[in-house]
Amino acid sequence: MGKSSHNDGRLFVISGPSGAGKGTICKKLLKAVDISLSTSMTTRSPRPGEVDGKDYYFVTVEEFEEKIKNDGMLEYARVFDNIYGTPKDMIIKQLEKGRDIILEIDVQGGLQVKQKMPKQAVLVFVLPPDLATLRQRIVNRGTETEDVIDKRFNEALNEIKLIGEYDYYLVNDELDDAVYDLQAIIMAERRRVPDKIMPIVREYEKGI
Repeated sequence: MGKSSHNDGRLFVISGPSGAGKGTICKKLLKAVDISLSTSMTTRSPRPGEVDGKDYYFVTVEEFEEKIKNDGMLEYARVFDNIYGTPKDMIIKQLEKGRDIILEIDVQGGLQVKQKMPKQAVLVFVLPPDLATLRQRIVNRGTETEDVIDKRFNEALNEIKLIGEYDYYLVNDELDDAVYDLQAIIMAERRRVPDKIMPIVREYEKGI
């Protein structure tokens, strides 16, 4: 699972607290960079307009549980009565084809991916410009009660404390700047010299 070749794609895990704007950044990035967006699997029912295989892979609880049992999930989480997660085989197939993938998930899911795919995963943490802005973004959604807002805010503080587990961070103050920073991270990783190239260099050194 940890093995990779220089032809493998990279798995860019984008995480951050609720309200940091990671989803908006990823959507805009897709218009600027040739990269695939991972599709999650869920046991909840499709909402009007949602397409199976595009918005989510919609499965039964039994199918999802079977995936978990057979180590078929890269990461997953139980949210109220439903389960959400990332199917491992679909990610691996894309990576083996040399495709880079964006995986937008929460911080706990990001850490699960780091544990299972330490060679391929590149973890990027999205920060708000400050905590006051983060709280205001959550409030502006207009869909949360004050108690839920307080809970999300406290969760955000705990998630930010885990930033040391990530490879990169960016601050989402101005959206275009944040997208540019993420694009720069992706391009830098694509130019990283892989370990497997070094034996080739040593072969050349023998001829000196």
